[in-house]
Amino acid sequence: MNTQPRQRIWRSAVSQRGLTLVEIMVAMAIAVFLLAGLLTIVQNTRKTFGAQMQLAQLQDNQRLAMTLLGDVIQAAGYFPDPTVNTLGGTLPVVASAYPLGPFPTAGQSITGTTSVALAGDRIIVRFMTAPNDGLINCTGGTNTTAANAVYTNAFRVSTVGAISYLTCALNNAAAVPLVSGIQTLKILYGVKTDFTADNGAVDSYLKASEMTAANWNNVISVKITLTFLNPLAGQPNQPATIAFQRVVGVMNRAGVKT
Repeated sequence: MNTQPRQRIWRSAVSQRGLTLVEIMVAMAIAVFLLAGLLTIVQNTRKTFGAQMQLAQLQDNQRLAMTLLGDVIQAAGYFPDPTVNTLGGTLPVVASAYPLGPFPTAGQSITGTTSVALAGDRIIVRFMTAPNDGLINCTGGTNTTAANAVYTNAFRVSTVGAISYLTCALNNAAAVPLVSGIQTLKILYGVKTDFTADNGAVDSYLKASEMTAANWNNVISVKITLTFLNPLAGQPNQPATIAFQRVVGVMNRAGVKT
């Protein structure tokens, strides 16, 4: 009896056998495991990217706010031509309250108020610019007129809607929002109180409420502390706020005394 055809049929049936149920279940379990891992990686990547974008925005806001405050404070008391102008004639007495003053003495270029409220302090800075000299005011503008211009720059933190901003009122105009996400502005004024040493060094940092009339005319530097809302607040080990600090020298006061 010839068995060759029967062997061929059996081998063909074995070669065409499909997957068992156990094999399919194992393959599905592996696929689900890999898919879950892939989704976890995608979600973590999205969270990391979102956090990096928020931190980058925070850094940009911090840089912009400190640049505007720093450039304006540095220019306090500036006037273009000392052969024509004088400090007292350029910056006269102003009795008005915020946002124009008060500046009770002629030539005073900085004033401010101290507040225990969450928004914090106010600072007002004034100076004169010549036409097209490039000196910026608190809104980022410059003097493009044909005559000298005095800028009075009043900074404070205000809430517009549900968002807190660093704002500036320029020359008694309506306050303009500059940078968002700032909760508190704190200002300390660096002055020299010990005149036994003949130098221009700061020996005290005072709040506006601690300043005397003589101190206001002797501000050498300003210490700014801006407290921002932390965009990552609520995540593990993340504080609700982040504080940034900078010391700005007043251009016509700071430096080596000669």
